[in-house]
Amino acid sequence: MSTGWPKDNSLPFHESLDWDLGLKSIGPCAGLLLCAAVTLPGQAMQTYTWQQLREKFQAQNPALQAGKLNIDEARAQEITAFLRPNPDLVVGVDQLNPFSIEPYRPFGYALPLFSMSYLHERQHKRELRLDSAKKNTSITASQQDDLQRTMLFTLRTAFVMALQAKSVAALARENLAYYDRLLALSQDRLNAGDISQVDLQRLDLQRVQYQSDVQSAEVNVRTAKIQLLGMLNDRTPVDQFDIEGTFEYSETLMPLTEARQLALDSRPDLREAVQQAEKAATDHQLAVANGSADPVFAVDAGRNPPIPAYFGVSVSIPLRIFDRNQGEKERTAIEIRRSQRLHDAAVSQIYSDVDSAYATLNSSLGLLRPYRTKYLDEASRVRDTIAFAYQHGGTSLLDFLTAQNEYRSIQLNYLNLVGSWMNAANQFNLAIGREAIP
Repeated sequence: MSTGWPKDNSLPFHESLDWDLGLKSIGPCAGLLLCAAVTLPGQAMQTYTWQQLREKFQAQNPALQAGKLNIDEARAQEITAFLRPNPDLVVGVDQLNPFSIEPYRPFGYALPLFSMSYLHERQHKRELRLDSAKKNTSITASQQDDLQRTMLFTLRTAFVMALQAKSVAALARENLAYYDRLLALSQDRLNAGDISQVDLQRLDLQRVQYQSDVQSAEVNVRTAKIQLLGMLNDRTPVDQFDIEGTFEYSETLMPLTEARQLALDSRPDLREAVQQAEKAATDHQLAVANGSADPVFAVDAGRNPPIPAYFGVSVSIPLRIFDRNQGEKERTAIEIRRSQRLHDAAVSQIYSDVDSAYATLNSSLGLLRPYRTKYLDEASRVRDTIAFAYQHGGTSLLDFLTAQNEYRSIQLNYLNLVGSWMNAANQFNLAIGREAIP
């Protein structure tokens, strides 16, 4: 970004600029700045890049951590789904006679009985339940990835907001410093009788606007940092937290067809739609299997005088005459068709998201290019030329103030457009499902 200053840090009217005056004016603050720079080890500034911020967010955000526990719960349900039925054990004693008189033998005719039964599940019910539970785990993992995708979009938006606020604050401080140097020169001109007291006062009144810009920008920086700290679940004081990154746009952009295909390959919500359809097919198979009859095998042993001991076997088969799980079969068949429709809707939504984000990016680039190639340099040259002319009495005070405001407006518009492009790039990454634009 062009600041309007030559690379050697000299003004076009440097022959009349008193740098000693500027240095003396900040002298009383120098000691305070040095004291502020010296901090205790426990109060060191923590500065994060986007990569570091994202890793910290993924490790500490409570919503993401809760989502990971959902995956663990789904895996635990796989254990439950694959459990075998428990066998049943029956122990009994029949024909007790507590009222026998003589001889008193209450257990003389007792008939002990031991019976064990086991339900045998047919048509691979356990395997189908496990397969359905595993597909549910995959769906939960895809939902977690989609949650992370949307939350990273929110984090990146806050990160861009903080970068933009810092850039605007730097511009505001630069404009204020530039204007203060002009005021110092104007004071010299007043002492020399070159301008009137009223002109100097009008210049001084305009300084309030630049000072207000600095204060508003600093508040915006703190607000953006507070939002980032909240998303990180971090209790670090805002004065000890900072970010760093490049606040700039890029001219390169992948072709639309490549972006569409990348989104189809990367979007976790589309992957979830595919997995939902696969799970619906498995659930239908399970519903059909649950409509079959499962036999119960039993073994019993006991005593039945005059037989001292015996054992027997039996098989119990329920007759599925009325209840053949018809309702679940129909419901799961409908769920298959519904899942297919949701998959088609997800594909359509992806195309819409990518095309919309792509158009927004192109529009932002179209607005930024003339600023980079033309408007920024023109605003700097006009400001410096009018300032030089005013300092030498070649133009009016009104023209000088107008040039200052135009420069300020052009620079601020450029920063806002860069912020809009970075937000559009963030939206494009959200549509793609991955960071296609770093």
